[in-house]
Amino acid sequence: MKNFISKGFVLVSLLALSTSCQKSLDEYNPTGITAESVFTTPEGFETLVNAAYSYQRWWYGKEEGFGISEMGTDLWMSGAGDAYTDLTQYLNLQATNGAITTEWQQLYAAVNLCNAGINRIQEAGLSTTQRPIREAELKFLRAFYYWHIVETWGGVHFTLDEIKGTITTANKTPVATFNNQIIEDLLFAITRLPNTTTDYGRVTKPAAQAFLARMYLTQKKYAQARDMALAVINGGYGFVLLPNYADLWKMSNLKNKEVVYAVNYSVNLALNDLTDPILNPLGHGRGSNSGHLLYTMKYDDQPGMVRDIANGRPFNRYMPTRFLLDLYSSADNRYEGSYKTTWFANGASRPTGMAIGDTAVFTSKNVFAPSGKLYKIYDRNAVYNTNGTVKDQLHYVSLNKFDDPTRTSANEAQSARDVYVIRFSELYLIAAEAEFSLGNNAQSAGYLNVVRSRAAKTGQLAAMQVLPAQVTLDLILDERAREFAGEQIRWFDLKRTGKLTERVKLYNPNLASNIQEFHSVRPIPRSQVDAVSNKDEFKQNPGYQ
Repeated sequence: MKNFISKGFVLVSLLALSTSCQKSLDEYNPTGITAESVFTTPEGFETLVNAAYSYQRWWYGKEEGFGISEMGTDLWMSGAGDAYTDLTQYLNLQATNGAITTEWQQLYAAVNLCNAGINRIQEAGLSTTQRPIREAELKFLRAFYYWHIVETWGGVHFTLDEIKGTITTANKTPVATFNNQIIEDLLFAITRLPNTTTDYGRVTKPAAQAFLARMYLTQKKYAQARDMALAVINGGYGFVLLPNYADLWKMSNLKNKEVVYAVNYSVNLALNDLTDPILNPLGHGRGSNSGHLLYTMKYDDQPGMVRDIANGRPFNRYMPTRFLLDLYSSADNRYEGSYKTTWFANGASRPTGMAIGDTAVFTSKNVFAPSGKLYKIYDRNAVYNTNGTVKDQLHYVSLNKFDDPTRTSANEAQSARDVYVIRFSELYLIAAEAEFSLGNNAQSAGYLNVVRSRAAKTGQLAAMQVLPAQVTLDLILDERAREFAGEQIRWFDLKRTGKLTERVKLYNPNLASNIQEFHSVRPIPRSQVDAVSNKDEFKQNPGYQ
């Protein structure tokens, strides 16, 4: 499902402050026609469904989404290039933050389009086999977008109706209402979605079950979370944990059997809305996946190094906390499978005695003696102060899960890399957390050990096993950090478990004095609060202006 949408029908609301548009099929031209006529044909309705999927790209693989979902946690600090330090460091975070405003606008535009499709589907002329699938997809997507909204902003505006034209009021709806609707929509979707799809990127029954397992866990419905996770694990769908963790991130292996649900990007970069004034009006020039830019250190200022395709374009936005790096034991292959520590000389100008291909830069989470080495060394003492605060924001161990050596030039900012939203390993960790919360430590340890066994280096399987008595909520969060670092889930994990403030204060010393309890929700965008006429009802979240 690579070619999502092109300019067509527009929905506008003060809530969205944005538009919902459809890119047409090649044989279909929507110019000059209305929604009422477009969405009453099967071809036209397909454009609506495809457009509803496309809004996932505003969050997944985008700097704004990374800033909200990974930063401000125990795992990441700001590199020198961080563009949203008010958000990522809680530095007087307020309602004018650009990333938060962008995501609010696009998530509500997405919900509005889902509502339009769900409420209009009976008029679309779809076949009896196609209609239930498309309705299930739209309900899954509505639940998906509403989860991002309610977890990010709390009990804000909620509606199941399509907004036509301009509205000037908004409601404050209890979180429980969101949660109930999310569960209802997902249960509906599960009964109607196919087990598999040949159109990669569309949601399937196991993907909806996996997301429902995550939702049950979020809502502390632990038995249901465990059972739904097991429905995917034991469902015969063909998912497996890849034997080698590092293989997950190869560009040649993106569509692998560990991916339960992904947001896909096209290898034809022109289809990823690079210059679309409606779907990508920010002018970033980064319509595709931007993850490869954000975690890479500044290597091209080092002796013997020049920027190239293989090493990536270094925006150095985010760097790991010392705590994150220390989570990986020497027996765990996910460290080597997730991070780049060595850069090899590729420049014409090099230190005397250094040849092309020799080590030019080495970064280490350990203390490393530099004596007698030609190459530059950035060990833990060069990068971090003794208390764990940052000393060097430019040079550090770099997450390389999202690197893309298939880009056509060293300065290419776009990547065709798909974004994994749910991997099969998450189902085991959901089951582990649910069992622990139910008091079943032995079962919890068993599920944890499935994931840890895959991560064990050769000959280190025994060292990677945990015992039932060792299982705690913090141990489970540490395991999720090792497994999912950088994958746009950490902030939600810490919020779900009530550990956000505690763990940031303990493990991210750069943020320890900044974070407050009210940061468990984000500020409602100022443009939204200012636009509504019922300001006595629709107020800013506490702690923000």
